Amino acid sequence: MIRNVLTKTLIRHSDDRGFFMELLREDDEIFNGFGQASLSLSYPGVIKAFHYHAQQDDIWYFPSGQAQVVLHDLRPDSPTYKQTDVYYMGELSPYLLFIPRGVAHGYRVLGHLPATIVYFTNKAYDPADPDEFRLAYNDPDIGFNWQTRFR
Repeated sequence: MIRNVLTKTLIRHSDDRGFFMELLREDDEIFNGFGQASLSLSYPGVIKAFHYHAQQDDIWYFPSGQAQVVLHDLRPDSPTYKQTDVYYMGELSPYLLFIPRGVAHGYRVLGHLPATIVYFTNKAYDPADPDEFRLAYNDPDIGFNWQTRFR
């Protein structure tokens, strides 16, 4: 092995919705300087929503599939407090989405194929002290209708 070249075995966690795999963490020997990079695959029609963080910012990217991403501002001091925004992301509309702490976020997989999300955070997940707060996908305070409507 070439000196200073490191490898890291990745562990895939699978269930009936798809899989999750951490790629890079701030506490990994292989890299240091940011929080974490992760990869998740979700099957068509799956809704993963909502959650938010008190200290963590996210950057989302969907390299495959298509997703409807919903954000809801929970920050009382924000001029957009309680505003909900929708983004359509995926291989047909590729871009990064920065999600600041205090903004609830979630997504629904669109179409007939799975969607893959790669996301980066400024803090690594700590199972002993998780910075993750959950809300139901149909939380009445958010009031978002996840159904696709045809005109």
